[in-house]
Amino acid sequence: MVNLPVAHQPRPFLPELSEFFAGITPFASLRPIFERNLMRIEDEVTEDHYELRAEIPGIDPARDVHITVNDAQLTVKAERTERAEVNARSEFSYGAFLRTVTLPAGANEDDITASYDRGILTVRVPLSQNPSGARQIAIQGSEDNAG
Repeated sequence: MVNLPVAHQPRPFLPELSEFFAGITPFASLRPIFERNLMRIEDEVTEDHYELRAEIPGIDPARDVHITVNDAQLTVKAERTERAEVNARSEFSYGAFLRTVTLPAGANEDDITASYDRGILTVRVPLSQNPSGARQIAIQGSEDNAG
């Protein structure tokens, strides 16, 4: 019988404390301090495009999200501001999120599109079939090495 190493999943800093604060209304806004990922993103590359999806609920995309691209670096910056008034008491919370990813070879930076639906920001970058300057390299060798 072979013992394989066990992979451990990373846990947020003080997870039990995070859950404790989530249950107490005045401290519920402290929960993000203890969580690791404030803006979850996922991405995928297909033959013809690169797509990035960011989970950013509760924002106005026209006002609160800024997407920039420079030298094959795509940056998504979002700022969230909330104010709630309950029982003659107001609470104000805010946060800024910033993620930068490197675009794959062949990314067409001039035709990037972005959409926002139900809290999910989707950024789509078309890819050219032949990335600029990409070419096949022939391998040289002798007949003796074949085989």
